[in-house]
Amino acid sequence: MNILHLVSTLDPQSGGVATAVHSFIIATENEGVKQEVLCLDNPLESYIRNKPYVVHALSPGKSAWKYHKDLLKWITINLQKYDVIIVHGLWQYQSYAIVKAISTSQKTQPLLFTMPHGMLDPYFQQARGRRLKAIRNIFVWHLVEKNLINKSDGLFFTCEQEKILAKETFLGYRPKATFNVGLGIPFPPVYSSTMPSALPDRPYWLFLGRIVPKKGVDLLISAYNRVLSEYVDIPNLVIAGPGLNTPYGRYILQLAKDNPRIHFTGMLTGKAKWGAIYNCELFVLPSHQENFGIAIVEAMACGKPVLISDKVNIWREVVEGGGGLVDTDTGEGVYNMLKRWLNLNQGEKQAISVATTHVFETNFTMERVASRMVTSIKSYSENVYAIKY
Repeated sequence: MNILHLVSTLDPQSGGVATAVHSFIIATENEGVKQEVLCLDNPLESYIRNKPYVVHALSPGKSAWKYHKDLLKWITINLQKYDVIIVHGLWQYQSYAIVKAISTSQKTQPLLFTMPHGMLDPYFQQARGRRLKAIRNIFVWHLVEKNLINKSDGLFFTCEQEKILAKETFLGYRPKATFNVGLGIPFPPVYSSTMPSALPDRPYWLFLGRIVPKKGVDLLISAYNRVLSEYVDIPNLVIAGPGLNTPYGRYILQLAKDNPRIHFTGMLTGKAKWGAIYNCELFVLPSHQENFGIAIVEAMACGKPVLISDKVNIWREVVEGGGGLVDTDTGEGVYNMLKRWLNLNQGEKQAISVATTHVFETNFTMERVASRMVTSIKSYSENVYAIKY
């Protein structure tokens, strides 16, 4: 089976979509499939040249829509080389180009699947700071994206909650099939003494991520200050991530300025990041919207309990597996989570810590995700098109 992944960029700094595509391909090396990527990157970039699989990099697209004059032509010419095409992400020119190429082809067409990667979450249409973008998205949905979603042979979702929420965002959402294939990460590096603690010799709770309004850092600091006034001795709070030099970041610093137990480290990578995770007591992320939350899964992979909001789409898996606590993305909800954790005895906390690795290994290893996706494709194709593998 030949699969083509269509994605705007493979640049790892662009975020989770590029990382997910790369990880999926690596994880399916033993699944009997041949995979290539079509993207709009500079072919001379090191992250393109060093890939262990074929990448067709056409050069960067123009504007936020990532228009590229050669994309439609390339897809049209090469369409018959692939059994399956998977489109990753929405709201860019690639959505129009793939639908146009397939709809005008007179030959046997490959199966087409789309993986929205959280981009159909209703949060993006409801958030107060995105009103103009929300209006724009309504027009783009009816002109372009609805065609891709409804003409695809199926949609791949990263978790059950994402699949549920996708139904609520736009009118005319009628996919042919939907699959919860999940999303995964590689196993973390084994802990070593060379991984430094974020706060040596002191217990701490950890937030790790971008310091932006969507992540709910203000809720966390306010709730932490509140529980600190009620309990004699609780762990410190470490906030690790970029964004302190923004207006929101400065607001966060103002919220925390009178509390010496709150510490800001900036962005952590490599051994510093893994050391911060391995040495924390628990991981906290009270986001207003989170499709997957790679840092959450990394924390569980390291055996750390997670406290997350019910707007983090993998909350169901966390609750069902007993890997942490969940509440609303409100000041009261975050406060209640922290207080519930403090009221647990040591045995209950240890049981949650043990459960986290089981939640990770059951739901979020890249090998399991890759196997589910390949199985979904083969099962669908056998039922509908009888493609020979």
